[in-house]
Amino acid sequence: MIKSNKLKIFNDPIYGFIRIPSTLIFDLIADPFFQRLRRISQMGMSYLVYPGAHHTRFHHALGCMHLMQRAIQVLRFKQVELTKEEEEGLLIAILLHDIGHGPFSHAMEHSIVEGVHHEHISLCFMEELNKRFNGSLTLALEIFNGNYPKKFLNQLVSSQLDMDRLDYLKRDSFYTGVAEGNTNAERLITMLNVVDGELVLEEKGIYSVEKFIMARRFMYWQVYLHKTGVAAEQLLMRILKRSKELILRGEVLDCSKNLLYFLENKVDINNFDLEVLIKFSKLDDIDILSAIKNWQECNDFVLSQLCQMVINRRLLHVKVKNEPISDAKLNKHFKKIKEKNNLTDEETNYFVFTGEIKNKAYNKEYQTINILKKNGKVSDVAKLSDYLNIKALSKTVTKYYICYPKDYV
Repeated sequence: MIKSNKLKIFNDPIYGFIRIPSTLIFDLIADPFFQRLRRISQMGMSYLVYPGAHHTRFHHALGCMHLMQRAIQVLRFKQVELTKEEEEGLLIAILLHDIGHGPFSHAMEHSIVEGVHHEHISLCFMEELNKRFNGSLTLALEIFNGNYPKKFLNQLVSSQLDMDRLDYLKRDSFYTGVAEGNTNAERLITMLNVVDGELVLEEKGIYSVEKFIMARRFMYWQVYLHKTGVAAEQLLMRILKRSKELILRGEVLDCSKNLLYFLENKVDINNFDLEVLIKFSKLDDIDILSAIKNWQECNDFVLSQLCQMVINRRLLHVKVKNEPISDAKLNKHFKKIKEKNNLTDEETNYFVFTGEIKNKAYNKEYQTINILKKNGKVSDVAKLSDYLNIKALSKTVTKYYICYPKDYV
């Protein structure tokens, strides 16, 4: 019997009412570690391209939990055995799967801490919560890590057709207004089944899968890898890099105590302990934006200019090509900016640079989406689909970009 909680449902603009299924999950949502996700944007700097994209990791986590509740209902209806303990473990695993994201989500994943992926930080948070909640997250941790005997439970949390992807495509499509990214999550979930302990999709759902994979491709090129968003995220990373350099030289920069810790200290996988985790848990978008606003006024030309570009949305000019950017083109812009502003080569690198963006809509090397045919056989969607693009979408597409200032620097 659920205790009487003050809040048992959330009203979500995508799915309507999302209910909280247990007291433990209510208490996890109420925990400061999880509440922090209200202050972490889901889509990094994409709001500079799509003004509506201000939704948070908090929204996304609740949406994933809601879809998981639907998936559990569907699988139970199809006689797939799921205990109450497994259900709660599954819901906790998906609820907390992104709890390790830092400020602006993916935009700064390797800027604040070096070489520590958000998945590892999520695991650290879950292990600490497991201690605080007297071991009640043990099953969720086994599912999250892929150590639980029922493989399909982990696949519902992390695979090519997991609840995470179903929610973020639908949610990000809604908040950006990019209709091509909208997927029929309800239809896909209704077609789920389990064969030999693995997650499959029934054959009549194959066209929904095709649309899902195409929607993912559209969202990556149109939204997640949009050239202006890429340029803004690069500026953000360069702001953090420059601020670290200045602090190492002994300069004083005004920012929050917790952000200062990560600027002054090299944090990597070897020293990411509980003390660091607690400091990390107190960082969010507000720390970064507050620092950037303050640093607009600093004496360092590079840092102040980078910060003004982000705050005033006077971003770098970006050109995207199918071929690598030539040295001649890079050097032309590099020389122009260097001479105009009397900068060193190192300083000019902050304003003129090249990079590449990659997209693979369907990664069959990582894991296939398996279709259950009417005759009981299971096959990869890429083999069954009469939509030729599915095979093409299994290939990595690489594009190359160059960023440089317009005339105002």
